[in-house]
Amino acid sequence: MTAEQAKSRSSVIPMAIVAILFFVLGFATWLNGSLMPYLKQMLMLTPFQASLVVFSFYIAVTFTALPSAWIIRKVGYKSGMALGMATMMLAGLLYIPAAQTQTFALFLLAQLVIGTGQTLLQTAVNPYVVKIGPEETAAVRISIMGILNKTAGVVAPVVFTALMANSFVASPDTALTGAQIDEMASALVVPYLGLAAFLGLLALAVKFSPLPELEKESADNNNAMQIKAALARPSLALGVLALFVYVAVEVIAGDTIGLFALSLGVERYTVMTSYTMGCMVLGYVLGIVLIPRVLSQQTALAVSAVLGVVLVLAIVLGDTSSYALANSLLVPFGGTALPDTLLYIAVLGLANAIVWPAVWPLALSGLGALTSTGSALLIMGIAGGAFGPLFWGLASGTGLGQQGAYIVMLPCYLFILFYALKGHKMTSWK
Repeated sequence: MTAEQAKSRSSVIPMAIVAILFFVLGFATWLNGSLMPYLKQMLMLTPFQASLVVFSFYIAVTFTALPSAWIIRKVGYKSGMALGMATMMLAGLLYIPAAQTQTFALFLLAQLVIGTGQTLLQTAVNPYVVKIGPEETAAVRISIMGILNKTAGVVAPVVFTALMANSFVASPDTALTGAQIDEMASALVVPYLGLAAFLGLLALAVKFSPLPELEKESADNNNAMQIKAALARPSLALGVLALFVYVAVEVIAGDTIGLFALSLGVERYTVMTSYTMGCMVLGYVLGIVLIPRVLSQQTALAVSAVLGVVLVLAIVLGDTSSYALANSLLVPFGGTALPDTLLYIAVLGLANAIVWPAVWPLALSGLGALTSTGSALLIMGIAGGAFGPLFWGLASGTGLGQQGAYIVMLPCYLFILFYALKGHKMTSWK
């Protein structure tokens, strides 16, 4: 047995454990796509106010990514994962008083706390996938994790919709009675209580699991110096920006599709995120099959960016009264008739799938002892998920409307294309 084969075999159990964590991350993250339109109707929010639900979740990254790197250097990657899930468990409990009091501010606080826990978990778990196997196939391993993460994104809205099936009214023009609002609010309690219990048990399981520890970096190193040293590498700094704009478009595609569907009068709007996540799963599968056999990580990234540009233009310029795609691809197989523009948003999942797994290994390449700091900076790119829907919500309030507001994604895909073609190759700012 070669050393490479031995390393591959020894990484099977850690990858299995990490796979479960990626599923949990996906489930908790993509519940936002259902929760946002649900709260919009229940609390009678504007599109901009509804976007704050996602903003609160992702903005936590900005404040907690670098402290997360410090915590991991202090306690190790394994304990960092357990702490992250414990924080997410506490957040799950916060949704209960938020629902019982129907207080929007408490929902935002719960979103902020669960985002904090997710940041710590992400900062710890992503380097595992990159470091426990060959660097040149890191994108494939991340793609496998992404399939589980996005499969959870398919499952979460379906589960949410099934649990809430009798507690919401689909029409955006329906004025809810006090009893209907109370019913919608109380329906949230049991699901989030169950989520909190599951996260708590999983945190304990990971803490006492046989998951091997990665080599810890010194906790005494000057954090500011490490950040400066990491950002001196253009491939990392530009990678952080690439992930920022990528997560912005990923979250717009995954979480605003329900709001847009609600505005178009689509029934069971809370399940729409599943369509986007389903396309992302397909994209990850294609990534596993094609990278690096047919396409390099860089080429796949460039193709994804170009597809994103094309789809954005199709969304903005499309006819919301046209059902041609659904009538051809969904209805004959028992699917739901949906406007073409909604399906274009869903197919953005296909364009987005390869971006995350391609950028990570390109940005972390050669960082060595700066890996945890570089990982934390890349995790900060997740903050794009806070601002993407926010800008979309602001643009929706202008003459562009909700459909035209998707134009905010265009410069994001253009920057990803730049990183794929040139940015990741840069070794100096000169």
